[in-house]
Amino acid sequence: MRSIEALVPRAGFEDTAALHEVDAGELARYAVDPRQPWWRRRSCVSALTGRVPEAYVPGLIARVQDPSDTAEVRRALLGLLSDRAELLPWLRHEDRAADPAYGMAAAFLEARGLLGDLSAARELATLAASPWRNARDAGDAGLDGLVGRHGVDVVLAELGEDRPEDREFRVWMRYRAEEDVTYALADPDRRVAHAAHALATDADRLRAWLDEPRTTEAKVWAACALHRLTEDRAEARAVYERLGRPRVEVEGLDEELRGAIVHEYAPGCERPSDPRWRLEALCAEPPPRPDVDDLLRRATAALTAAGLEPKPPVSCGEDHQQGDGTYHVVEAGGHRLLISTVGPFATAEDRLPEAAMRALASAGLRWIDDATGAVRVTDLCVYSFGARAPLTVEELLFAWQD
Repeated sequence: MRSIEALVPRAGFEDTAALHEVDAGELARYAVDPRQPWWRRRSCVSALTGRVPEAYVPGLIARVQDPSDTAEVRRALLGLLSDRAELLPWLRHEDRAADPAYGMAAAFLEARGLLGDLSAARELATLAASPWRNARDAGDAGLDGLVGRHGVDVVLAELGEDRPEDREFRVWMRYRAEEDVTYALADPDRRVAHAAHALATDADRLRAWLDEPRTTEAKVWAACALHRLTEDRAEARAVYERLGRPRVEVEGLDEELRGAIVHEYAPGCERPSDPRWRLEALCAEPPPRPDVDDLLRRATAALTAAGLEPKPPVSCGEDHQQGDGTYHVVEAGGHRLLISTVGPFATAEDRLPEAAMRALASAGLRWIDDATGAVRVTDLCVYSFGARAPLTVEELLFAWQD
């Protein structure tokens, strides 16, 4: 039989089927040896699923408990040892929450859930409501473990309904039980209402909800949920008109900017966003999409005619040598101009000569000055470098993300 080294020649490449044929003791010996590459050890741990040699359990647990070992291996081992009740006292210790290794605190909570530790329920619900996928997956798995051990009613009783994350978990449990979740469209926390709108399954119930005495925001959530189910834009627009075209008013945001930003960002906005942005994106007439190549050609030609000797445009990703975004950079006359791909908008990283601004205006671009760029688009939450919050006009029109 080939060696473990031959079966896992480098990170990300492994012969999974052959690893499962390797003697469990040999795999366990390799997994507990910190001198071996962590990615081979993790593959060995995965291949031990369902056949952990009892004699090696203490050694495997010791690797989990060693903070100097690689987090990827420790997390894999926690999953492998999720039935070992002797781990629970150590997992419950307050020091586990302070483990500095990436993802370990969440992994410890997940393991407690899989072991049936109800005292972890509240922290697991908080994880499950996280905007970060890894944390959310750990929270979901831990809560599933608790439900599997104790039943959903016991877990719900442990959580209560005071916190948004607890109510969101309740929505998910009702959905899994094929029960109505429409009631949560009126939840005061938008994360909970968002979950309900994403999980609602009864179009007729949503139509009835729209006829009931609800808040405008709750009805907007219902309208978005209804469109998700039916994809009937005409019906969505009829509801939009009936509700009085509800929208978030933003001082300083004119209709040209609003239309471009709404249709670029509102359809995929983050959970805490006001749902009126989503409905507006569905129902308001979108502005024409800019022909970015033509826009750049016209801007470059106008700058050339103004004697500013522009360099060829480069995308913001190319300019930063990584990532992507919503603008191109044009260097001209010692200045760095930014040309948006969201609409016919331009700005610069420094003060631009009047000749350059006139040239861009002649090319059909609108100049975004400091005052306009500083307008914050209220309650439209957009992901940017780990944050999910409202951004300014300038940040939205000229965005770069690594």
